[in-house]
Amino acid sequence: MQIDTDHIHYWMQAIRNSENPMRTMDAFWSGQLKSKEWLIESLSMHSSIKSGPYDVDIYGGWVGVLASMLFQSTIPICKIRSIDIDHTCESIATMMNKREEIQGRFSAITADMCDTPSEANIIINTSCEHITQSQYQKWLNLIPNDRLLVLQSNNYSIPEHIRIANNLDEFKSQSRIDVVWAGELELPLYTRYMIIGTKQ
Repeated sequence: MQIDTDHIHYWMQAIRNSENPMRTMDAFWSGQLKSKEWLIESLSMHSSIKSGPYDVDIYGGWVGVLASMLFQSTIPICKIRSIDIDHTCESIATMMNKREEIQGRFSAITADMCDTPSEANIIINTSCEHITQSQYQKWLNLIPNDRLLVLQSNNYSIPEHIRIANNLDEFKSQSRIDVVWAGELELPLYTRYMIIGTKQ
């Protein structure tokens, strides 16, 4: 995938304008970027990604980097909604995706994923390690059966990761979806797990 200079400009503006620039820059750690690039590459090769354009919901969208990278990918995107419970992420994500926000193709909202249903074609949750199993199930119950789900977790044991997976099989068991693709990405500090599928 290619990153164009207009998007880089908005990334820098988002960092500069944020209340805590160093915290915002955590979204650009190598492991974070590689995990997002891996998601996009894997999703773009999925057999169902043929036509589009697609509406996408990203749960745990954080500061909007994944959304921006998706807009610059070969996946045909109509709109992206970035959902995060942290209210400080909304303005940062909006600036991160300012061009698409101006075009009416991007929105960032502050909301609890467990109370936020989706009607998007592609539903992404890269924050599975940040919610309990009961919270995850409550969120999954809001998702229609025929939507494509992309889920990520990891085995990185830190206080804010309250439901890690120790291996890919454990993540599959936690996720309770019909898996059509699964993989893992070895990173210096942890292993990232990803599955693509639909609700059981």
